[in-house]
Amino acid sequence: MNKQDIQVFYKYNNWANKRILDTAAQVTAEQFLAPASYPHGGLRSTLTHTLFAEWIWRKRWLGESPSQRMKPEDFPTFASLQARWLEEETALNAFVESLSDEKLNAPFYFKTTQGNEMESILWHAMVHVVNHGTQHRSEAAVMLTDFDHSPGEIDMIGFFREMK
Repeated sequence: MNKQDIQVFYKYNNWANKRILDTAAQVTAEQFLAPASYPHGGLRSTLTHTLFAEWIWRKRWLGESPSQRMKPEDFPTFASLQARWLEEETALNAFVESLSDEKLNAPFYFKTTQGNEMESILWHAMVHVVNHGTQHRSEAAVMLTDFDHSPGEIDMIGFFREMK
């Protein structure tokens, strides 16, 4: 993997996150907080989980191993979640820009939130984060569509077509 390729993945990730967040900004507070039967719950819980994954992996890539998870209750409103997400996006983009091809292809070490020691190749984990986000953005897109607020195209090919 090289820096240019990982930058494309993260530009797509930002684009897709923005589509979901811009659409989620249109739902009512009740819809944002409503429970649902998805693996991480309703819209707030699903978005919190997605944000948490981006944050914890970036921390791991920087040599930290947080043991605490973000919780939906940390974000009582959509505005609070969106503000925190924009902070994380800025930090994540700075990390991506700082990378070298050598760093991308090197192993890194971290502890899970349960304290288990792990090793991974950096680019493997970075692509995982984008893919993981795709799953949960899809779940959020279904919820948003059920609320009559479809985010529209969120597939990577849609990103490529829009960027032409």
